[in-house]
Amino acid sequence: MTTGAVIVTWNSAGHIGACLDALRRHEPSMPVAVVDNASADNTCAAVSGHDGVRLAANRENKGFAAAVNQGIRMLPDCELILVLNPDAVIRTNLDAMRAEFASPHTGACGGRLLDESGAAQRGFEIRRFPTPASLAFETLGLNRVWPSNAVNRRYRCLDADTSAPCDAQQPAGAFLMIRRDAWRETGGFDESFHPVWFEDVDFLYRLASAGWSIRFTPFAAAGHAGGHSISRMADGGRELAWYGSLLRYVVRHFSGAGKAAVCWAVFASAVPRAAVRAVRGPSFRPFSVCVKVMRLSVAAAVSGRVAGPEGTYREQAFPASVHECAKLVNSGDRSPH
Repeated sequence: MTTGAVIVTWNSAGHIGACLDALRRHEPSMPVAVVDNASADNTCAAVSGHDGVRLAANRENKGFAAAVNQGIRMLPDCELILVLNPDAVIRTNLDAMRAEFASPHTGACGGRLLDESGAAQRGFEIRRFPTPASLAFETLGLNRVWPSNAVNRRYRCLDADTSAPCDAQQPAGAFLMIRRDAWRETGGFDESFHPVWFEDVDFLYRLASAGWSIRFTPFAAAGHAGGHSISRMADGGRELAWYGSLLRYVVRHFSGAGKAAVCWAVFASAVPRAAVRAVRGPSFRPFSVCVKVMRLSVAAAVSGRVAGPEGTYREQAFPASVHECAKLVNSGDRSPH
């Protein structure tokens, strides 16, 4: 099956060269699309120096989800698409991932992610879908102070054997191969998750709900630095984006007591988190962010709506059918909302 790669960049000049060099070394004939989300550094110049790479330089940051959809549309002849972070450097060819798509039911497959020491990034490279308990524990900080708790171990698959190919729920979007037909059928990545976070979780959840299988193989590997773009986001903006995307996932996929529990956990944890940041600062700005996070959680709990990046509200409901989603994705519409 024809395979292509989509890489979304944002101020990634320090990493994109090594990423593209590794792709050419291990997959020399693979078509590659790089979608740059208005980088302020010389990312685009670094990409332009690599032959055979299709570059789309966006004038504004469309967000990760929109850029992935854009990149997939740039590779119309590819049956399989590798979504790869610019700070991920593949260390093998992709034959092991492609082999998982021999089954026509496989919609996505993730691969092994390695840290700088060469150890698997357990807890990140593969996870189960979030539950209200796992997200409540995460927002309340319980997973940080008590990482071995049963909820966290299950969520991060710390109890799973990943030494051989296996079924998975949520392989990391940093190194994820997708079947085009599955992407098209489920409507692609939801672009209201902006600028980043939880868009890959939402996509895989919808993929599984539509009956597609999701796989993981340890026999395709990539080194992964992690967080290079996120570290460039303003601290308050980073926090608001994370909570906003988390709450968007919650109101879409949870209901009743589960949704209320996570919203309450976000609300309850906002002040302690702000206090810690203010002491480290010192600054009162974290309390301004705290108030905005609390408002987000109340709105999500009461109305089932989450403020978008522009401060406006976008409805939680996805289009009524996957066919409607697919029409929006294939038409190039930036957002299905």
